[in-house]
Amino acid sequence: MNIDQPLQLLGGLSPATFMKRHWQKKPLVIRQAIPGLRAPLDRAELFDLAAQDDVQSRLVIQTPAVTDQPWRLKQGPFGRKALPALKQPGWTLLVQSVDLFDARVRALRDQFRFVPDARLDDVMVSYASDGGGVGPHFDSYDVFLLQAHGQRRWRIGRQKNLDLQPGMPLKILANFEPEQEFVLEAGDMLYLPPRYAHDGVALGECMTYSIGFRAPSAGELAQEILQRLAEQACDEVGDALYRDPNQSAQAQCAQIPADLARFAQEALEKALHDSLATQRALGEYLSEPKPQVWFDSAQESFDPSQGVCLDRRTQMLYDSNHIFINGESFRASGRDATLMRLLADQHHLCAGDVKRLSAGALELLAQWVDDGWLQADLGEGSG
Repeated sequence: MNIDQPLQLLGGLSPATFMKRHWQKKPLVIRQAIPGLRAPLDRAELFDLAAQDDVQSRLVIQTPAVTDQPWRLKQGPFGRKALPALKQPGWTLLVQSVDLFDARVRALRDQFRFVPDARLDDVMVSYASDGGGVGPHFDSYDVFLLQAHGQRRWRIGRQKNLDLQPGMPLKILANFEPEQEFVLEAGDMLYLPPRYAHDGVALGECMTYSIGFRAPSAGELAQEILQRLAEQACDEVGDALYRDPNQSAQAQCAQIPADLARFAQEALEKALHDSLATQRALGEYLSEPKPQVWFDSAQESFDPSQGVCLDRRTQMLYDSNHIFINGESFRASGRDATLMRLLADQHHLCAGDVKRLSAGALELLAQWVDDGWLQADLGEGSG
């Protein structure tokens, strides 16, 4: 992707300019980001997805007449009969990670790859009847709100008071203070940085695509990395036993010896000192598939004379020393590293590039094809 080329998707800004001016800084309303957009999934297709066991979905119903319970939240899956009537106002169906289940939605998501893949999360699709919404709230992540069908009125504001209404099934702001208001038509888009308060209400039937970007907390990253380092600790630190030939007799027998505490501290520091191990743990975590993702084993064996493309559910990343794919890591260098990075960046390798890989790298591709992570690419692009 040419990050210096102006894009209609970004209102005529280049990706480089957008990231500098707006990313995690201030909102941006983009009229006709995708001119003439028609929702990749129609209503019936979205409802079919919401009925599947491996798809995460939620139903939000507004009941303002019930003063002690003005909002109701239900978890899917939902058969069609479990959803309210289309003419009933004030309800919203939210379907997560639609890009994992539909190639058209994945292609839409790929237009936002000027943001690092490690930050890309998923595409959530919301269908709302007239007046439907989820109340004024804030998110802890960056989001592009693309109007795919109908109209939605958005009110947004920089919110200092983030207190929530008590006793609600949804995280609804107690004191929402909007500063701006917009009505988005099909093809329009709104970018919001994290913690920017917003409230979207459907004006008639509408569908909105939310392209979200995860922002892991420091505690989350530390926990995940430490867990992975712990699993590898014996290999990284070794199995040297604690020795205390100079230990004296101790009257306070329950007190932990200072030398043992130092031995433990040195072992921990040694485990954390290996920067490659930390990089490896981070990459494995960031490339790990979502819990609901599973892969079908390949029906055909790998053909090294053909190109390959990533399955749309596969997450492939890299750093300066490793290749990461679906939670696994591999050391890579030289031509193999260059070509594997190319596969991660463009989601496919042509047959000519596949032929340039070493025998070891070809074995990896064969295993990934067998696992369903890769597919034969006959010139159609990514999977």
